[in-house]
Amino acid sequence: MSEADDSAFQRGAGLNPLPQSQPAPPSRPVVAFNRRELDTILRLYGRMVADGEWRDYAMDLLKDKAVFSVFRRSSEMPLYRIEKDPKLSRRQGAYSVVAAGGMILKRGHDLAQVLRVLEKKKHLRLVDA
Repeated sequence: MSEADDSAFQRGAGLNPLPQSQPAPPSRPVVAFNRRELDTILRLYGRMVADGEWRDYAMDLLKDKAVFSVFRRSSEMPLYRIEKDPKLSRRQGAYSVVAAGGMILKRGHDLAQVLRVLEKKKHLRLVDA
């Protein structure tokens, strides 16, 4: 090695070595919809999209609850929020449907039963022949 190479090597020796990987901080548990719950919600969503009622959705997975929001237009506030809050599972039920104004339309332990509040009412009409 020449003197120039030797001095360059010594200058590099003073640099900090690559940072060693720190262990990742423990992740916070996130509440999420399981496959069956999501299937039930998306079936309702698909029917409402086919009827032209809903056009967009968003899912928020927070540390204390999971929220599925449905929109008529994506630029507006959500029409309804379908929420899963495990802290309420032993009391009023983990599932709830919340309207745009914040009013809870239905709450319960069974997701399918709670989602029935969003089903369109089918009225029978008498038609003259």
